[in-house]
Amino acid sequence: MIKNDSIKKEKLLAIGEALIDFAPDKRDCAFGEVTAFSPKVGGAPANVCAAFAKLGGKAALLSQLGNDPFGHKIIDELKEVGVETDYITLTEKANTALAFVSLSKNGDRTFSFYRKPSADMLYSPKNIRDEYFNDAFALHFCSVSLGDFPMKEAHKTAIEKMRAAGGIISFDPNLRFQLWENADMLIKTVREFIPYADILKISDEELSFITGEGDIKKALSILFKGSVKLVIYTCGSGGAYAFTEKASAFSAGHKVNAVDTTGAGDGFIGSFLWKLMRLKKGLDDLEALTEKELKECLDFSNAFCAKSVQRSGAITSYPSADEI
Repeated sequence: MIKNDSIKKEKLLAIGEALIDFAPDKRDCAFGEVTAFSPKVGGAPANVCAAFAKLGGKAALLSQLGNDPFGHKIIDELKEVGVETDYITLTEKANTALAFVSLSKNGDRTFSFYRKPSADMLYSPKNIRDEYFNDAFALHFCSVSLGDFPMKEAHKTAIEKMRAAGGIISFDPNLRFQLWENADMLIKTVREFIPYADILKISDEELSFITGEGDIKKALSILFKGSVKLVIYTCGSGGAYAFTEKASAFSAGHKVNAVDTTGAGDGFIGSFLWKLMRLKKGLDDLEALTEKELKECLDFSNAFCAKSVQRSGAITSYPSADEI
């Protein structure tokens, strides 16, 4: 039988929250000192889709929003940047999630969430259909939506369907301690889901909490569990590393004046996945990636983020492929 390669699997799916980030009108002050906030579309899975789409890729978000002005704003703005929104459902049972952000002098963020519950938390397995995965290159998810509510089970269903379809599963823990009852619940959940992933992205700020190790090389034996084939380790302006069990690479960070780091980590993994797709590297290719290929992907994502952090917001800050 001749294998039919005419239909290429190039779409990125992401499952989880989409929300409104309320960005402050000034930085380096407490929440109480902020005099105005501007609404911007955010949420890590939505950001990852937007980064992929703004580079020219196909991306779709699996989520639920409130049937309210904020929910419609998110759908409209995701459509504007090329993200498919057909898999997003609307509900009257809860409102769209909100997050108020404060910024330090160097652009680092702290968050205050309004999400008790929000519409995305009520997204359930029954919302997910087999056909969503027919042309999917990868499925990406984070930890924000893995609490004890229906969306966690929806994640498990999506992961099962992506595994059956033969695509890549990507996990960025993207820790948000404020959303969890306690740190023990968060670490238990993150460790539960790590083995489901083929690609695991982790930051230098998260490494010790997740693994108990401060050295990435010592932590690799803990991170290479279950299906994990590729570990991406980001260190902000200190650059980024990539590890398979056979090869590794490092890419130095760009020295820029960071205005706002909101969504930078999401932009990194979104652009990394886009570069993998452009290199035609699928699930079966991850373990054989060479140092040169890994560095090429890291270099691209570092360049993407260097552009992004010099602008305000997350999705609005993401560059196109031409800009890079």
